[in-house]
Amino acid sequence: MTGKTSGVLYLCATPIGNLEDITLRALKVLREVDLVAAEDTRRTRKLFSHYGIHTALTSYHEHNRQAKGGYIIEQLNGGRNVALVSDAGTPGISDPGEELVKAALENGIEVTPLPGPSALLAALTVSGLPLDRFVFEGFLPTKHKERSKRLSELAKEPRTIVVYESPHRLLKTLGELIDAFGRRQACAARELTKMHEEVQRGTLDRLQEHFKRQSLRGEFVLVIEGCSVKDEQEQLIYRNSALSPEEFVHMLKEEGVSPSKAIKIVSRLRNIPRRELYKEINSSQ
Repeated sequence: MTGKTSGVLYLCATPIGNLEDITLRALKVLREVDLVAAEDTRRTRKLFSHYGIHTALTSYHEHNRQAKGGYIIEQLNGGRNVALVSDAGTPGISDPGEELVKAALENGIEVTPLPGPSALLAALTVSGLPLDRFVFEGFLPTKHKERSKRLSELAKEPRTIVVYESPHRLLKTLGELIDAFGRRQACAARELTKMHEEVQRGTLDRLQEHFKRQSLRGEFVLVIEGCSVKDEQEQLIYRNSALSPEEFVHMLKEEGVSPSKAIKIVSRLRNIPRRELYKEINSSQ
C-alpha cells in the first residue's frame, strides 16, 4: 500500500450501529493492512465476520493505551500498515486514538483519515438546531467542581452545543443542564442507526420528563441550543429568583455592574418601575 520505509496509520471510521454504514474504501483498507488496532476487539470481530475480513487484530483502548501504543508505533516504524478503529464511529473522538495519532506524527509516520460514520454529526444533522457553528464537548467532567465550572462556561456559549452522555447519568445531567441553561431547545439522540433508534426534540425540561418514563439504554448524544440574549436574561432570573429586588441589585453591583445599570436590569427582569425600585432600595438602607 506504500513504498515508504515506515508504514501508514489509517484512521478507519466504522459503523455506529448499522453494519451497512461503512465505505468501500474502509473495507478495502481493513482487508489489506497488516494489523487492525481496535478499541473493542469483540465488536470489531463482528464487523469482520459480517464482511469476511481476516486481518490480524490487536486491542488498543483507554486501559492499555500507553503500553500498546508503543507496540503499534514499533509496527509502523517497521514498515507495517495499521488501521485504527474505535468502539464505533470515527476514531480519535472521545477515545484514546487521539494519543496514538500524536505519537505517530511525532515519529514521522504518515496518518491517513478514512471518513465515515460519526454519532456526533448524525445527531447534529437531525437535531433541527443551527448547524453553521457548533462546539463539541464530549463527556462532561465527572468531578463536581470541574463539572459546575464547565456548565457555567457553556451557559454563555452562543454556538450549538454537543455533549455525549451515558444512560445511567442522563437524567442527572439533564437536571444540571436545566439549572445552568434554563428551558432551552435541545435534541436527545440514542441508538442511532440501530433498531431502537430514538430522536427526541424539545426543551430540556420536556426531554427530562420524557426520559423519566423510559428504560434508558444506549449512549446519548445531546444537542443543545446556544445562548441568546433572551437566554442570558432567563438564566439571570432563574439563578436569582429567591432574591428580593434589593438583594438582586446588590448582587449585580458586587459583580461590577454600576448602580444605575443594576437597577435598570432588575427593573426590566422583575417588571418593577424604576422609580418604585429606587424608593424600595432607599427605604431599606
